[in-house]
Amino acid sequence: MTDHISLGMPQLPAPEYPAEVRARLEADGKEIIARYPDSRSALLPLLHLVQAEEGHVSRTGMKFCADILGLTTAEVTAVATFYTMYRRKPSGDYQVGVCTNTLCAVMGGDAIFEELKQHLGIGNNETTDDGKVTLEHIECNAACDYAPVVMVNWEFFDNQTPESAKKMVDDLRAGRPVEPTRGAPLCTYKETARILAGFPDEREGAVEATGGAGPASLVGLRLAKGESPHHKIVHPRGESASGEGE
Repeated sequence: MTDHISLGMPQLPAPEYPAEVRARLEADGKEIIARYPDSRSALLPLLHLVQAEEGHVSRTGMKFCADILGLTTAEVTAVATFYTMYRRKPSGDYQVGVCTNTLCAVMGGDAIFEELKQHLGIGNNETTDDGKVTLEHIECNAACDYAPVVMVNWEFFDNQTPESAKKMVDDLRAGRPVEPTRGAPLCTYKETARILAGFPDEREGAVEATGGAGPASLVGLRLAKGESPHHKIVHPRGESASGEGE
């Protein structure tokens, strides 16, 4: 006797956006596509565009990208599922990413991540019941000189501790102002996605506030230019710069 194996119902086609939403997305999409000599190159910003609409890349969003670019949904899905910046399911207004790569981990990133999981009552890539915070571990925030680093909607929160991280997520959930260590003021995940799609950040002062590398990141560049750093550089094993004590 052969066991019955249920394969389930085949997945139905993705629903369409409402007509007014699709018209608005098509106008924005054509503006994005016009930036590239090959329309296929516009796929990444188009995925950010549909993510700005729903807060994640839905099947409807992937179908829209395929239609406007003349691609198959399989081609779009392959890209959308490869990059971790594209969400696969509805998530919170604020994506809190804790770096758990080597340096951040040993400097306290693992402890921060564990504390936040317990504090928020959620696991990795899960969202609080109020829909405010999605927590995830990130392999690298590209800010090792400020370890441990947490990012909220891709803005930097440097030199964090479990206590500061817990206060930060509490403030986010309560709607209190939260300021990144450097860079532009926070906005919601949907607003961030639209900016990543290539549309201007129209918030007053946001562009001027956008910062790049902080002082710690620029020490090596200043040394290469022959400039003296403001802060003392500690040499390995306590050796002085001149080699004294050898």
